[in-house]
Formats: sequence, structure tokens, C-alpha cells
Amino acid sequence: MQVPDFWQRGNGGLASLLLAPLGWLYGAAGAVVWATARPWKAPVPVICIGNLVAGGAGKTPVALDMGNRLIARGRTVHFLSRGYGGSEPGPLRVDPSVHTSAAVGDEPLLLARVAPTWVAAERADGCRAAVLAGAQVIIMDDGFQNPAVAKDLALIVVDGGYGFGNGRIMPAGPLRQSVASGLKRAQAVMVIGEDSGLDLPPSHPPIFKGSLRISPHNPDLAGQPVIAFAGIGRPQKFFETLMQMGCDLRARLSFADHHPYSAADLDRLRHQADQLNARLVTTEKDAVRLPPGFAGIVAIHVAWQDEAAIEALLDKVLKP
Repeated sequence: MQVPDFWQRGNGGLASLLLAPLGWLYGAAGAVVWATARPWKAPVPVICIGNLVAGGAGKTPVALDMGNRLIARGRTVHFLSRGYGGSEPGPLRVDPSVHTSAAVGDEPLLLARVAPTWVAAERADGCRAAVLAGAQVIIMDDGFQNPAVAKDLALIVVDGGYGFGNGRIMPAGPLRQSVASGLKRAQAVMVIGEDSGLDLPPSHPPIFKGSLRISPHNPDLAGQPVIAFAGIGRPQKFFETLMQMGCDLRARLSFADHHPYSAADLDRLRHQADQLNARLVTTEKDAVRLPPGFAGIVAIHVAWQDEAAIEALLDKVLKP
């Protein structure tokens, strides 16, 4: 999905104003769904990593970080995803050696590198399959707005620079629901990146701050001519990361989030790399939608300001 310009923070204008009634209807429909829902309670803790806006906020890196922390504690972690962009309805356990992003989506392929991962259009069915397969903790990557499964710990991930956009509900803005209603169902807000001023209600969950850092095993790209391309929610964040690495950024190409790269796209990228005598570089999430070795990969991870507070947050959900 390509995010409209008028969704940005401080924007709106006529287009957003005209679409506002549709946003009210969208929000009202969501409220009715939650008011009538009867969530299924799993026999194991369920942690949901969600957000309030459409597009990338850093959910998957946070899910991976939480998964690694729980695995380090000796817990058997299973991830659960809707498998956005994939054709498989599930519940299906992801096998990176067999499944492609066209079948299961891109994010599940990244999660499956760390722990068993399930895709399921019906989240409760996915949870049941994970429990039967031995999961001691289930981490949902997205699904905060889905009431099918009761969450023991619901974390809202927010891009500090983007915030909640223009503050309106889709399609007038990026919000999937109002900020106030979303925060009532969350136990924590995870702000990723520099906080440029979040407009939060007076009563809000605890805030935890972190940033996306470059993983140490990345190739040394300092001073090298590169062409950066990304089909993620906020491509600009990736381009800024490359600038921080000291790359000679010859070109930057943005695609829609989860963009399925075609043969024509690959030919165009190769041609531009040849013309500019530069190396193609992309994200881990994009790489699973590309032929192996097509481009250099820049990996990132989450670094928290207060590691002890994150561990204490997990302690609460893991108590018997």
C-alpha cells in the first residue's frame, strides 16, 4: 500500500476533510465488532505486537526482539502472523526452505528464521495449531485490531517520527482506530526512533523508547556507491540508515509496502545499477521477495533505552 501524502503528520487538507465521514464509519464499525466479540483465551500467554496506523512502524523488529528474549529464558516461542501478501489462508507452519513470500508473506519468512512461525487468516485457529505443536508463548506480529484471540500483553509500536499521522481514521488518515480507544486495550507503547511529539491522551499506558540499530554483521558500505530500494511502510527510514552508514547514495527507489517485485522491476534495477556503477542494496524484508543474491542486505535490530524495563514487562506476562 502506498501511503497518501495527506496522511502525514500536520497534513490533511481538503482530501482528508472530505474523507473524514468514512473514517468515522470505519471507526464505528470497529467499535461494534469489539463490543460483540468473544475472544478465545489460549492456554499459554499471547503477546501481541501491534500498531494503530496502517504501514510500517517497526512491529516485526520488536516481535523478533521479544522472541529472542523469551527464547533466551528457555521458553518455546511460536510466532503467529496473518501472512499479509501471501496466498495461504492457513493455519500453516512456515518452512523457509519451501514457502515463498507469494505463499506466506514476507514477514513470516523473517520470523521463521528465529522460531516456529504460523500464518493464519483466522488467528484463533493459528493459536490452536501453535499450542498443539508445543508453543509455550505465542507472539502475534500484528493483530491488535483483531478480537478473535485474547491478548495477555498488547504492545503498541509507534514510529516516533511519524507518530499517528494527521490523527484521522482511514481513509481520511492512517489510523486503524482512534488513539484513545486503542490505548485503552494496550499495556505499553513502544516508541521506535526519535519522538517528535506524540499526541497522547492524559491517561496512557507506560512508554518504552528504543531505536533501530544497524546489525554488526552488515557489509561495510561506507563510501561505496549504492542504489537503495525498499518496499516497506516507511522507505525513508531505510534511506536514512544508509546515510548514517556513510554510503554514497546514488539513487533511492520507493515501492509500496509488501511490493511483489516483477521481472520488469528487477531488470530496471539492474539497468540502473549498471548505468550508475553502483551496488543494489535493500532491506531484509525486501530480500525475501527477491532472487537470492540479487542485492546487498542491510539488517537492523531494536535497541532499548531501558533493557531492564523491557525484561520486567515480560516478567508480568510469564507469571503463572
